[in-house]
Amino acid sequence: MRALLVVNPRATTTSTRTADVIVQALSHELDLEVTFTTHRGHARDLGHWALDNQLDAVIALGGDGVVNEVLNGILRDGPGSGVPALGVIPGGSANVFSRALNVPHDPVEATGVVLRSVREGRYRLIGLGHIKTDDDERWFTVNAGLGLDATIIDAMERQRRSGHRATPVRYLGTTIREYFARRGTPLMTLTRPGIAEPTRVVLTIVQNTSPWTYFGAFPIDPCPHASFETGLDVFALRRLGPITTARAARRMLAAATSGTRAGSSIVTWHDQRSFSVAVEKPAYEAGEHPAGQPAEGLPVQVDGESLGRTTRAIFTAHPEALMVMGAV
Repeated sequence: MRALLVVNPRATTTSTRTADVIVQALSHELDLEVTFTTHRGHARDLGHWALDNQLDAVIALGGDGVVNEVLNGILRDGPGSGVPALGVIPGGSANVFSRALNVPHDPVEATGVVLRSVREGRYRLIGLGHIKTDDDERWFTVNAGLGLDATIIDAMERQRRSGHRATPVRYLGTTIREYFARRGTPLMTLTRPGIAEPTRVVLTIVQNTSPWTYFGAFPIDPCPHASFETGLDVFALRRLGPITTARAARRMLAAATSGTRAGSSIVTWHDQRSFSVAVEKPAYEAGEHPAGQPAEGLPVQVDGESLGRTTRAIFTAHPEALMVMGAV
């Protein structure tokens, strides 16, 4: 089997020694090419290369960000029989995708799972999400979001570029700071086929699997019924006041069941094949635009990576879109 191992050397829990052990183990049973990423977008280019050279598999060693880049590289032309299988060896801080696949958190044990998949021909077809924004389109494995969710991701990326580690405590501090710093939050309208009246919200979270993310080892799960075998799930808030936020946080931590009473400040949709989000212009308290903030659009994130800002996003679910290695 011809395979490419894509290694993110800057991933939170990846060391050179661990990478060397993994490369040696995989090389014994695979015709293996190994490349270390050097810049953002590099893993996506490597996925293109693997697709063009008809490799059988691409294995990502790193966090959810490098997995997403590889995914979008091998799916450049969309799902199909010529797309390499995707393997994942966790090396990031959250590793939500690998955990959703029940891949061991230890990278050496995860390598053993990948090798067993090769020996036994054990693969799994999973569904994926797709988002199209004003300027980009992406496939995603785990989640996407617009509003506060993406604002926090963007702030964390800036801190990582400054040399800070993405720890749970730093995420919590960033979340609290961004929540209280918000001003004139733009409204979004959610629209789906068959429903004439759009739903107005201020925050939108989209899940392709469960959980949404982790706080350390603890799962955060607003849509616990989301899975790779169903469509996309949506969790949205009509407002971001203290009472609504507290209720939403309690639901996320308790993994509440889907469905809310009519008129609730929390909106949940399960197993959606398609829907769209349109961003309205912000209405600032003083009627003026705050310095340093764009006049239109909201931040958007995909699999924990910032995509900038958009005024519109179209989401679609694609069942059985990707073959993954060693998944249970």
